[in-house]
Amino acid sequence: MTISPNVSNLTQLINSQCEKMEGGDPAKKKILCLHGFRTSGSFLKKQISKWDPSIFAHFDLDFPNGIYPAGGKSEIEGIFPPPYFEWFQFNKDFTEYTNLEPCIDHLCNYITTKGPFHGLLGFSQGATLSALILGYQAQGKILKEHPSMDLFVSISGSKFRDPVICEVAYKEPIKVKSIHFVGEKDWLKVPSEELAASFEDPLIIRHPQGHTVPRLDEDAVKKLCNWILHEEEKNGEDDEKLCEMKAAAENGIARKGKQKH
Repeated sequence: MTISPNVSNLTQLINSQCEKMEGGDPAKKKILCLHGFRTSGSFLKKQISKWDPSIFAHFDLDFPNGIYPAGGKSEIEGIFPPPYFEWFQFNKDFTEYTNLEPCIDHLCNYITTKGPFHGLLGFSQGATLSALILGYQAQGKILKEHPSMDLFVSISGSKFRDPVICEVAYKEPIKVKSIHFVGEKDWLKVPSEELAASFEDPLIIRHPQGHTVPRLDEDAVKKLCNWILHEEEKNGEDDEKLCEMKAAAENGIARKGKQKH
């Protein structure tokens, strides 16, 4: 994929501006990235590497492995080397779960000891689990001493279906800034949309692919960069500079789109 130089330069300019304002390298905000079922942190890191590296240049991405070895065949066997892991186990209808509570306890301890974390990113099982953690934290069930997390990137996520869990985690719209990647051919397309509806003012980016971390077209890159821009604005960056960067990126994409036609 070819990315407009204006878009790629956008986050580079943001990072440069932050360095000037803070008098050195900025302290990167940490994002915990949870992989999908029977894969690994290394595999998710490889999947995210499809995206232009400047997108998350101002963040420190942490890719831990699930706490349980894969209990069966992995769909990435022959594509990516083992070992493979899973966060918890579930029945066919995704209404009953095994080892979910120990998994949540493990992640809460990880977040507390390795953090603080600014947000979560997850694919499939990892996205579903991340949303649960955010919902539980919002309701005061877990991570009471950890600062509220501010952002969530969901790729092919879904909601838990156990009513007991739903009554707590999704009791109210989760007030965390969220972006949801929904694949047109993904078998979790509808569940992904339902998960997005559980958040306050979610941003949904649709793509034509299936159950995967998608390659991003120019429109998706622009939306994601703007999403990051708004996060920087919220944290007190120079409004005038950020607006200039945003306008430059959008104009660059528009010009490139006209050239294609």
